[in-house]
Amino acid sequence: MSDDLCYLDATEVLSRYANKSLSPVEMTEAVLDRIDALNPELNCFCVVDAERALAQALESEARWAKGAPAGLVDGIPVSIKDLVLAKGWPTLKGSRTIDPDQAWDEDGPATARLREHGAVILGKTTTPEFGWKGATDNTLTGITRNPWNPAKTPGGSSGGAGAAVAAGLGPLAVGSDGGGSIRLPCHLTGLFGIKASFGVVPAYPGQPAPLRTFSHVGPMARSVADATLMLAVISEPDHRDWLALRDGPRDYRGILDDGVKDLRIAYSADFGYAPVNAEVAELVAAAAGTFEELGAQVEAVDPGFEDPFEIWITHFHAAAPILLDLMTEEQAELMEPELKKRWTREAAPSLTEFFAAVAAREDLGRHMAEFHRDYDLLLAPVASSAAFDVGLLGPDEFEGDPHSSWIRFTPPFNLTHQPAASVPCGFTSDGLPVGLHIIGPMHRDDLVLRAAKAYENAKPTWDRRPEMKV
Repeated sequence: MSDDLCYLDATEVLSRYANKSLSPVEMTEAVLDRIDALNPELNCFCVVDAERALAQALESEARWAKGAPAGLVDGIPVSIKDLVLAKGWPTLKGSRTIDPDQAWDEDGPATARLREHGAVILGKTTTPEFGWKGATDNTLTGITRNPWNPAKTPGGSSGGAGAAVAAGLGPLAVGSDGGGSIRLPCHLTGLFGIKASFGVVPAYPGQPAPLRTFSHVGPMARSVADATLMLAVISEPDHRDWLALRDGPRDYRGILDDGVKDLRIAYSADFGYAPVNAEVAELVAAAAGTFEELGAQVEAVDPGFEDPFEIWITHFHAAAPILLDLMTEEQAELMEPELKKRWTREAAPSLTEFFAAVAAREDLGRHMAEFHRDYDLLLAPVASSAAFDVGLLGPDEFEGDPHSSWIRFTPPFNLTHQPAASVPCGFTSDGLPVGLHIIGPMHRDDLVLRAAKAYENAKPTWDRRPEMKV
């Protein structure tokens, strides 16, 4: 019964709170018991505060008893990625370079909105150091594992969040995405997650320039409805983010079932340049075909741009000196060896090279705006492979740098600010999840969510759970 509670969607939990067949305390206790049982193996939480969580659940229970919940997610257990501030807990970003002995007296915008809406905040989830790679391990907290196969990674950099939700350790999680870090873990752990249009979800403090302009905070959940509910909460405005949109929140719950009939949808198997594992390609192609069955007009067409990975990575290398200037030499020596090797002052581009990347980014954004005059949505793989072994930077089946060879589908849409999501579309022969990438025009998050919900309704995966021994 406890396990069944832990796999209830947040929307179902709220319904049960309302009819008094379940209480926030019961729900929170069930999730905390499951965290106690599974986190030692999965290592997806770096902070768990059971005492505070139960105190919040008691407060929520009192509100529900009066029929006066505080907000949209009152009593729902939620986790916060350790790149996002949460009052009272250190935000160490998976790094030994950050001193935990600080005040930690401020919530990030997403944490603050969830708290205002009555969420039960369980703790913080793991991330690779500074969120730099697509696998979640670091020298501070160790290796985070995938519930579908603990020998595999849950991806990164929101890997702890993905592993937690997939394992039933809370139905909602706050993730962040600077190049795929919500979408990649959702793809590898069988979840839904969306990187909303830039500015929809306020973030503070932002990543150092120039990373701030393509880093997003967003929801990760087991269903489209749950993520949409969470998005309605965390998209409320926050004055601390001067780049965020001011006309939030974005509440799309009422349009989720509008379907995809007559939408013009492009499907690209490889963007014309990316390698793709055969099983992943087959599952994504079948998912694209489902949209035709749902009444959309689907055309096989590449988006028509050259691989923009170098544009994206140039921005990261430009940020390296800024990050290093925030550290002493002693702190910099504590960085993970592979990150220390890559993030150097020597690797930083010249001013001319950086502004050439900025101009190329602008060209890409204009190109995609033109592309979406003909197509409402673009479908593609989220990544080139399913989950790979822990301890690796990437799978060993593709040529080139393993850190980047498998993640050529997600960074383009951080550069262009477009909404992009991962929705589960099946499993490999080894039982590993695969996600379908759904990309929409800027500020058409509604189309992405509608399409994801239509596909989820047509090809649900709710009947499959990781076989974890509790």
